[in-house]
Amino acid sequence: MPSPARVLILNERDPRHPKAGGAEIHLSEIFQRLVTRGFEVTLAAASFSGSPARDEVDGMRVWRLGRLPAYYPLAAWSCARETRRGHFDVVVECLNKLPFYAPAYSAAPVLALCHHLFGETAFLQVAWPIAATVWAAERWIPRLYRNTPFVTISESSRDDLVRRGIRAERVQVSHCGVRPPQITPADLGARGHRVVYLGRLEPYKQVDVLLRAMARLVDRFPNSEIVVIGRGSDQPRLERIAAAVGVADRTRFVGFVEDAERDRLLATSRVCVCPSAKEGWGLTVIESNAVGTPVVATHAPGLRDAVRDGKTGFLVRDGDVHGFADRIGSLLADDGLFRTMAAAARKWSLEFDWDRAADEMAEALASARKKP
Repeated sequence: MPSPARVLILNERDPRHPKAGGAEIHLSEIFQRLVTRGFEVTLAAASFSGSPARDEVDGMRVWRLGRLPAYYPLAAWSCARETRRGHFDVVVECLNKLPFYAPAYSAAPVLALCHHLFGETAFLQVAWPIAATVWAAERWIPRLYRNTPFVTISESSRDDLVRRGIRAERVQVSHCGVRPPQITPADLGARGHRVVYLGRLEPYKQVDVLLRAMARLVDRFPNSEIVVIGRGSDQPRLERIAAAVGVADRTRFVGFVEDAERDRLLATSRVCVCPSAKEGWGLTVIESNAVGTPVVATHAPGLRDAVRDGKTGFLVRDGDVHGFADRIGSLLADDGLFRTMAAAARKWSLEFDWDRAADEMAEALASARKKP
């Protein structure tokens, strides 16, 4: 096992940030394990309302450097200063929002952890001036990170990096793990016609596709129920859409829930739907699979790696409401198909382990430190 190191992580959000998502779960699961192995881990993140400037989360020291947009310049300045003082052995830069460009100023080796890059998907999420800034900022990655090793969480993200100009031999794929569910899955025959979504409620997640698809299935499945787990800026719009398409009376927006309640809702659902336009990986796919719930998802980067099409769920063309309705309907109507996929989904989820992912991160950190 590689020797412990002093690690500085650059990531906009820490696990306690109100908008923390899958990237922060990934960081927490990996680096809390490395802390127990002797690694000293510091996370430089942005501040949020009521947050202390210094904190400890999951064994990691957290420096909250300021609110956006001051955070990114402060993160760069702090990284340059602290690495020049010799306080860190390696810097982990998380590439899932704006790049930090750490290889340009860090005095310590940099390991790029890429969950996913936005590319043109940014225009689905934020106003065009911000999206254009993200898109333009990402175009500098091949040049500024040409000598930087990468760890990414899916084959799709690896392929995207290679297409952008990162050499394939510099990119290591390390899949996310999944925590064992905290509940025994409900009897498959007792799940009824509940359909669930799990994730942040943001425009690029395209949760409206689920609502519109379910509107087409109301006559076939009059007792169907939609449960939306998560929070985010898109919820008001989604509530209006649910009313407009006639499914408001069967849709529950339950917000953020603790892990045990999340598992209970997933384990009592017939199908989970992930209509996002792009993901780094499908962590919610594997969480659903772990309790025997098949997934219908967009045939999009990340999700196409997490869903075994036709075995643990189905992949559908981006934004294809009719296609989503057809695949959801088949799982609601066909008990044999559902049971077969539920069994395959649980078996597939067993391949993903956080301890293995932590081992791979430790090896990547050690390799990055050896680079000249």
